[in-house]
Amino acid sequence: MVRILVVEDDFGSRRMMQKLLEEYGEVDVVVDGEEAVQAFRMSLEEKRPYEVIFLDIMMPRMDGHDALKGIRAAEKAASVVPAAEARIIMTTVLEDPRNVIEAYFQGGATSYIVKPVDRLKIRAELGKMGIRPEPRG
Repeated sequence: MVRILVVEDDFGSRRMMQKLLEEYGEVDVVVDGEEAVQAFRMSLEEKRPYEVIFLDIMMPRMDGHDALKGIRAAEKAASVVPAAEARIIMTTVLEDPRNVIEAYFQGGATSYIVKPVDRLKIRAELGKMGIRPEPRG
């Protein structure tokens, strides 16, 4: 079962993503970057790290870029090998190339989805990573 963290400040988007991702595994949600870094550190301490993180870029308190840096720093401090790092999918309404460059090349994001996020975009991104819905039974 895949552990997924959704980081999204908009309540409606957060609920929709949680619902769409439930078929993939265990889904937790937080409302901003500070909570995301805290939740990620706790998951490392519990030895049950999040494998996939959907991380909004535009959020209050701490934005997605800073949260991404905090998550990658926590992995480095915990000696997580690159192959075991969380796959981080940045989500945003912005189609600004600068945001893509900052997330990918400077921050270490795995992927990028432009909102609105829907089932097809989620399936496509997770499918590229070899993650499929859990069989129902």
